[in-house]
Amino acid sequence: MIKKCLFPAAGYGTRFLPATKATPKEMLPVLTKPLIQYGVEEALEAGITTMAIVTGRGKRAIEDHFDISYELEHQIKGTAKEPLLAEIRSLISQCTFSYTRQVEMKGLGHAILTGETLIGNEPFAVVLADDLCTSHSDGILSQMIEVYDKYQCSVVAIEEVPKEETDKYGVIAGNPVDGTDHTYRVTDMVEKPDPKEAPTNMAIIGRYILTPDIFNIIRNTKPGKGGEIQITDALLEQAKAGRVVAYKFKGKRFDCGSVDGFVEATNYFYNERK
Repeated sequence: MIKKCLFPAAGYGTRFLPATKATPKEMLPVLTKPLIQYGVEEALEAGITTMAIVTGRGKRAIEDHFDISYELEHQIKGTAKEPLLAEIRSLISQCTFSYTRQVEMKGLGHAILTGETLIGNEPFAVVLADDLCTSHSDGILSQMIEVYDKYQCSVVAIEEVPKEETDKYGVIAGNPVDGTDHTYRVTDMVEKPDPKEAPTNMAIIGRYILTPDIFNIIRNTKPGKGGEIQITDALLEQAKAGRVVAYKFKGKRFDCGSVDGFVEATNYFYNERK
């Protein structure tokens, strides 16, 4: 059973400056909910109730969001606005939130390693909040946990992207394992390859199920692309032993780390709500 979800949330969000100068990018709202709340809701839907969040300087707003605001609740108690806090109060009551800080920004692999003290020796999910995912059936993490239950190894979520955009993602190559084009046993992984050198156009997005041995692998992973410790490089070590499965999820994903993706997500959820 996957009981914990790790949220790396220490990045600067420079593509959204100046908005992210004092506001964590994970707290940018799509309609009336911050990005990270969508991720927590997805994890809870998958049966995960322990949320482990790796933060950094200037990220206190995340902790405050997943806490009770007695002053605010007193002000709106008994008014028409009181129901607006029902969703977040429900999350606070159902989930446990713990936090640790990533002192230096050394890449996603390093951020995940920083969360080891919150995770311990058990398999866990990872959600990157700026990849906002939605599905009209089971949530993306729920789908991935089913894959994990079947194969008992690390699982990465993938989607096909235009070939010319492979230099924005980790890209996998693999062999189908279930007779369909949805699940692959990963044979190779490359971080942000040049489109001319990319093995496929199947890109890893911000959803992972990781086995706990990944922590020791990350510890021994040298800095890669951009001088950062890449989770892709660590996962490649597992893949060489046949212990990584890539899953082409059912649903839609918005790159809310970009302005275009953020606007697209806002329009989509606005139309869905109407």
